Amino acid sequence: MEQSISVMTAAIKEILTDNLLALYVYGSCTTADYQPGWSDIDILCLTKAELSPPQAKALLNLRQTLTDFHPRPPCYRAFEGGFLTLKQLLNNAGGTVVYWGTSGQRITDSYCWDAFSRLQLLDYGRLLTGKEVRGQIPRPERKELHDAVVSHYETIREYASQTGKSLYTAGWMLDIARCLYTLQTGGIIAKTEAGRWALRQKLAPDPAAMERVLDIRTHPREALADDETMEWLAALTPAIHRFADVLEQQIKNASAL
Repeated sequence: MEQSISVMTAAIKEILTDNLLALYVYGSCTTADYQPGWSDIDILCLTKAELSPPQAKALLNLRQTLTDFHPRPPCYRAFEGGFLTLKQLLNNAGGTVVYWGTSGQRITDSYCWDAFSRLQLLDYGRLLTGKEVRGQIPRPERKELHDAVVSHYETIREYASQTGKSLYTAGWMLDIARCLYTLQTGGIIAKTEAGRWALRQKLAPDPAAMERVLDIRTHPREALADDETMEWLAALTPAIHRFADVLEQQIKNASAL
């Protein structure tokens, strides 16, 4: 992972040259929770001026370019994030933005950066190159975090209605645990630690299911190669929604305060 981050950093610097303001990595990479084959490598690249068309085009295809020239280690497709100016980030201002996501990449005119990501960057982000500018980024207020939890809860209810043979199925359980942690504390922790925290707090209605999810999180490649585990994940929907019921009640309790 660190080798890929170094190669990616050098490539971004070569494309942006003097237009690079700051490049950060955050998320599981900086909370000792990165799991090859499951985790993303979350980055945020801030530029001094709006991206020029040649810069945007080069950045758009950079993940594939590096994969073609550096097939080992093969994790350049795991990089996700955005390239935009600090003004665009803070004010949701229009302009050219390059976005890398799980399903692809695009040049767009806006960047959706939620309160969870902002908190992760502020508390656990690592400056890879450029100038430290996190002092200009405001911390999310409790209401913003509450609204982000509600939004994530609604996404879980919608998209976890049918689960498949995928590691992301186990991820719903950890996402719920982290939402509960944020709702109760106003902070954020790694997904694995959030699952362990939920067990300690006796918030998980299916402790055995959470224990197995945590084992899958720790050994994702073994899980992918095990047919029985993948079948178990495909049948995890009821446990996910029982845990989501807990989150729903916690949201109602918080809203009543």
